[in-house]
Amino acid sequence: MRYLIFGMGAIGTYIGGSLTLSGESVIYLERPEVAGRFSQQPLSIEIKGVEYTFTPEEISDSLKQVFNQYPIDVVIVAVKSFDTPTVAGHLKPYREQISAVLSLQNGVENEVVLAEFLGNERVIAGTLTSAVAKKETGRVVLEKKRGVGIASGQPLSKEIVDSFNRAGLNARLYPHAGEMKWSKLLTNLLANATSAILDLSPAEIFSHPLLFKIETEQVREAVRVMKKLGYRVVDLPGTPVRLLSFLFHSVPAGIARRIAGKTLAAGRGGKMPSFHVDLYRGYRPLEVDYLNGAVVRFGERVGVATPVNHFLNQTLLSIAESPIELNIYRKNPEKFIEDVSRIVRIF
Repeated sequence: MRYLIFGMGAIGTYIGGSLTLSGESVIYLERPEVAGRFSQQPLSIEIKGVEYTFTPEEISDSLKQVFNQYPIDVVIVAVKSFDTPTVAGHLKPYREQISAVLSLQNGVENEVVLAEFLGNERVIAGTLTSAVAKKETGRVVLEKKRGVGIASGQPLSKEIVDSFNRAGLNARLYPHAGEMKWSKLLTNLLANATSAILDLSPAEIFSHPLLFKIETEQVREAVRVMKKLGYRVVDLPGTPVRLLSFLFHSVPAGIARRIAGKTLAAGRGGKMPSFHVDLYRGYRPLEVDYLNGAVVRFGERVGVATPVNHFLNQTLLSIAESPIELNIYRKNPEKFIEDVSRIVRIF
């Protein structure tokens, strides 16, 4: 199969590199300066301390040239959610040449945007649970291999899963795209917005009884929205999401907090969540409105209150628009807890 991948970020480089090393054809679309820099330079993936170099079929800066020169089987979209409309708009003139578009993005709304531009019959929902870090453009390290979820129902879904598995990506078919994407969303919410707002690590958040209650309610709100939508929580490759949901719903808070500290926080290996990384490196915009904000929007549609997700979303969006030093919640969990308690009774 021949894949066209938008961007050489962490996910794109990992997926494209794995596919290339297994013998598949991979083309990257990148900015002119990046495409020119890597035209004669190999890319690399580090797995268990071993660096594997690879050279894709092409790194191009011209979508027109790619579609004029190559038949493309699958387009992989792994950009941030706020870039999805732009990518979809670029692809629209070539929609008749596209058989399938696989979204490996976080969030639950990207496939809708892609379908509006390209047709629902071409769009395949996907999710990556493996942890991948970007050393620099074109060089990534696989921190924790878990796998890839791909929704069934599209003619190429099974073929993509087989192709991914030949590449060692541990791919699995899911019969319900909504359940798969929302289950991944639950994992993306944990100690993500809170960590950025407070400038605290997940371990610090989970060790604080009241902050842990806020995390618990955030997850519970999202699960209530899922249930109203008719979605079940499902396990993802290497990720027991049902056990996670059980932890936040049925296990006594004190025990749940200790388990979360030992497993969820410790499993990050000291790495800060994505919102914290992006906020303090000055990357804008943030994806919070596509995660916590999505919970709020869907909650409004189905009549489920989501005050904690709303507070986290609006607060982090506000912080991102102002100088960091004006953040009144930074290293100040007491003020944060006080303000959350004004909008929802969870303490």
